[in-house]
Amino acid sequence: MEQKFCQSCGMPLTEDLLGTNADGSKNEEYCIYCYKDGAFTGDFTMEEMVEFCSQFVDEYNKNTGQNLNREEYKDVLRQFYPKLKRWQLPADQLPHATSPIKQQLIDEINAMDICGMPKIDNLFVLQGSFINMEYPINGNKVKFLDDNASYWGNQVEKQGVEGRCFGIACDEHHILVSEYGKDGVDAELVIFKRRE
Repeated sequence: MEQKFCQSCGMPLTEDLLGTNADGSKNEEYCIYCYKDGAFTGDFTMEEMVEFCSQFVDEYNKNTGQNLNREEYKDVLRQFYPKLKRWQLPADQLPHATSPIKQQLIDEINAMDICGMPKIDNLFVLQGSFINMEYPINGNKVKFLDDNASYWGNQVEKQGVEGRCFGIACDEHHILVSEYGKDGVDAELVIFKRRE
C-alpha cells in the first residue's frame, strides 16, 4: 500500500491522523494538525510551516535513521514542501475559514492575564499524547489530558525568564496552562479550569 503524506506538513498519514471536513467526515489529504472542520488550523506561509515543523527534527531523525540538525532539516522541508498540494494552490483557493471556538479560546486565554505570558494570537491542533505532561500534585504525578484526543494548543516563551515556556492546551470543555523548561522538564500546572 502506498504511503500517503499530509499535503500541508508532510507528516505520514494514518487513519487516526486524518483531518476532518466541514461535515465531520475524514479528509484523505491533510492531517488533523493541519486541517480540522473543513479549514486549515493555521494561516501559515510555506516558510512559517518549515519553521514550525523543524522543531520535530528528532522525530524525523528517529524515523529515518538520519542525524540532521534543525537547519539541515529545514533545507529538507524547503525541497519537499513545494511538491505538496497546499503550497501549489493559489492563496485565494485555500480554505482559510477558522473554527469559531478557536478565536473564543484565544480571547479567554488572553483574558486570564497570566504573569509573564505574552498574548497569544494563534492556536494549533496538537495530539494529546504529544503534550500530556505529568504535574506534581500533592506528592503524586498527575496527567490531565487524554492521549488519544486532539487539543487546540500553543507554546510561548515566558517573558523575562530564559529557558522557560508556557504550554496551552484546550478544548470546548477545559483550558490548561502549564509552565516548563526545555523538553518539558520541571512542568508546573498554572491553570486548569472548566470553561463557562
